Amino acid sequence: MSHKPLTTHERFTRMFAHQDADRIPVLDSPWEATIERWHNEGMPADTDFSDYLDLDKIQVISVDSSPRYPVETIEQTPEYRVHTTAWGATLKDWRHAGGVPQFLDFEIKNPDIWSQAKARMTPSRDRINWNHLARNYSRWRANGDWIQGLLWFGFDVTHSWTLGTERVLYALVEQPEWLVDVFNTMLDVNIALLEMVWDEGYTFDSIMWYDDMGYKHNQFFSLRTYRNLLKPVHKRAVDWAHSKGIKAHLHSCGDIRPFVPELVEIGVDALNPLEVKAGMDPTLLKQQFGKDLVFHGGINAVLYNDMEALEAEMRRVIPIMKQQGGYIFSSDHSVPSSVSLADFKQIIRLAKELGAYE
Repeated sequence: MSHKPLTTHERFTRMFAHQDADRIPVLDSPWEATIERWHNEGMPADTDFSDYLDLDKIQVISVDSSPRYPVETIEQTPEYRVHTTAWGATLKDWRHAGGVPQFLDFEIKNPDIWSQAKARMTPSRDRINWNHLARNYSRWRANGDWIQGLLWFGFDVTHSWTLGTERVLYALVEQPEWLVDVFNTMLDVNIALLEMVWDEGYTFDSIMWYDDMGYKHNQFFSLRTYRNLLKPVHKRAVDWAHSKGIKAHLHSCGDIRPFVPELVEIGVDALNPLEVKAGMDPTLLKQQFGKDLVFHGGINAVLYNDMEALEAEMRRVIPIMKQQGGYIFSSDHSVPSSVSLADFKQIIRLAKELGAYE
């Protein structure tokens, strides 16, 4: 193995080929409140945390597939902001605390309103930030970054960002054809826009989409429901990626163990985040599916507040996960704001040390 460090792109390529590299890719996702803390502890304000900490770099190409509802601020205080989104949701975002927003209301509440929203979701070139791509794409490639095309479809973004959880859970049983139309329409519009990006020469190395399907020791719906309603849409996304010669990378929080063989069957290439506290066991998954899947995550974020326990866990998990490639280091969720900059530097140093290949 060459002593010259590989680029992120080279590391990812080897992981997806289930081959050794110089080391595993090392990255993570801190909350905004965590970034705020690190700035207060000495990280320069104008520096990207990935650059400052010498993490591997994933660049994301996203497009606007929304119905383009008006985006407005309703209320703003030093602690929070209430605002609407282009998907018609009303959110309460906390300014100095980590975590997801509080979802207060939704514009789309039935199939009739959905039909009106759907009519607004027409793919057009002005839904793509061409200036951002022109400014940055060449640099990303020159730096050897890994580039992902972001898809926005599926159960998770439908219930959390678009329709509301209770409404979607009822509809899975009572109006499944409505949800299948939502899933497929979101994917169709997103793919049409990413096709425009691709055709302009801004190619990417994988697609990634968020579709949390589980919670603690259970799933939001049955295996039968997954197979009937969502799996065919997931397969379309994977097939599209593979038709481009790129990889398909799924983020799904919670305990999704019953779905993993289904994901392998439709050709998903990588799975994230392997949420330990929910019931996912990364080393067991590696044993069962390590030849088929790249695993990304699986380091228990609950332990990030206890460096001794976290180090022990990393020493147990990483040597197993990195075998025959196929592993990307990160926490199994997000880095909490209780983690100091000094401690996180130690976590990254240890991850690189344990993830090195001889």
